[in-house]
Amino acid sequence: AKDEGDSFVVLLHFQGVTEGYNGTIFAYGQTGSGKSFTMQGIVDPATQKGIIPRAFEHIFESVQCAENAQFLVRASYLEIYNEDVRDLLGADTKQKLE
Repeated sequence: AKDEGDSFVVLLHFQGVTEGYNGTIFAYGQTGSGKSFTMQGIVDPATQKGIIPRAFEHIFESVQCAENAQFLVRASYLEIYNEDVRDLLGADTKQKLE
């Protein structure tokens, strides 16, 4: 996330996810506006991590801390561009989904 405000909103959103609610983060904007960077970020420095790695960290930290509970975590990471949909967690991220 680009600033502390973004991080706070995302943290609140994923707090609900760890309580059993579904969650969606949607990045929308013009080409080159920073959507991919906001979602993915970079690993180093850690302050530049995107929403996706921060969300996974938060979710799995919450799962590890929970006592007497079972969790099923499912995630998808899709790109929609010019009505083409791609699975960015799949083996071939260039392949269009039907």
